[in-house]
Amino acid sequence: MKKILKIGLPKGSLQEATFKIFQKAGFNITVSSRSYIPSVDDAELDPILIRAQEMSRYVEDGALDCGITGDDWIRENNSSVRRVEALEYAKQSLKQVRWVIAVPESSSIRSIKGLKGKRIATELVGVTKNFLKKKGVKAEVEFSWGATEVKVAAGLVDAIVEVTETGASLRANNLRIIDTVCSSTTQLIANKSSWNNPWKKGKMEAIAMLLKGAIVAGSKVGLKMNVSKKDLASVLSLLPAMKKPTISVLAEDGWFDIDTIIDEEDVKRLIPALKRSGAQGIIEYPLNKAIY
Repeated sequence: MKKILKIGLPKGSLQEATFKIFQKAGFNITVSSRSYIPSVDDAELDPILIRAQEMSRYVEDGALDCGITGDDWIRENNSSVRRVEALEYAKQSLKQVRWVIAVPESSSIRSIKGLKGKRIATELVGVTKNFLKKKGVKAEVEFSWGATEVKVAAGLVDAIVEVTETGASLRANNLRIIDTVCSSTTQLIANKSSWNNPWKKGKMEAIAMLLKGAIVAGSKVGLKMNVSKKDLASVLSLLPAMKKPTISVLAEDGWFDIDTIIDEEDVKRLIPALKRSGAQGIIEYPLNKAIY
């Protein structure tokens, strides 16, 4: 019998970023604009596109073996699933986000206590209600099907709970954040029974490792350079590395090749310093995966 892992991929805002990470991890996924059934170059995977808001429910009941969704929706659905790996990757928009309470700039509400007896609109109803309960605030929380920012601007509700990365969109809509309900990261989750299946567990662990390797590589680059023996100590003192730089002897006597991995944000500072310290033939190259 053919072994298959049913995996849910998020339809919507996380879709493009998820496909890019899978591609870097070695899985080429394609889907037409009107289809919910992607194709993948791995005969052991059976993918389907599902909205992130629903993913944890289908994973929990076993319709899917695993899936990718936000930690916020796991909590909203009160789902009993196994969190296999957190997938946070700023460059691909799989980053930590916040659900915040926002009010119009002109509102007299300055803190969470000011929401007593007020009306709040959000998609994240359950989590918001639990947050208010813990704060001792009684307010009406209603589900919003979308265009949530418009509702508070038009005076239909007193406040909203909306997801944000930087808060820029809220500020552009003349809204002011008064509190944070929760933070959330993208998660690879698993059905607990599927996790207890040795083959499925192994397949999920392999996917998690490759995805994590792709995520780590997204913020790093490789550097290669040639260094003379007299400059070796000076150059090595400048180099951070995941472990230690790889040093190889070149054919020309007294010269070495150095290969290392560094944070991409350090490149603009390091390369000029390396050049001044005697490094030659410096090459920077991108990485697909970096496995610790």
